[in-house]
Amino acid sequence: MYPLVGLLQSSQFMQFAYLQTLDLLSTAAFLLQGVEEANPFVRFAIQVSPNPVIGLAFVKLVALTIGISALRMGKDQFLTKINVFFAILVAWNLLCLVLASK
Repeated sequence: MYPLVGLLQSSQFMQFAYLQTLDLLSTAAFLLQGVEEANPFVRFAIQVSPNPVIGLAFVKLVALTIGISALRMGKDQFLTKINVFFAILVAWNLLCLVLASK
């Protein structure tokens, strides 16, 4: 239903990809500050990978695959809900980073 061009034209998917990138960056900033990852799946991926960035990248690749699958199955509302969740999560991460830097 959604070829590659369609995915790139989907605002839902582009927002999803953007939020995944922001989550990756904010998680990396947390790790640099010495804060442990709260999500057990992400924490496991970081621990078993040779480099934390590789573990994070793997998790985000899985997330992007889920996003593509949701869009192809016509689950636009599911993707919207995930986008809202990640927007709140990224905002929370940024707030915590700002407060921790004082």
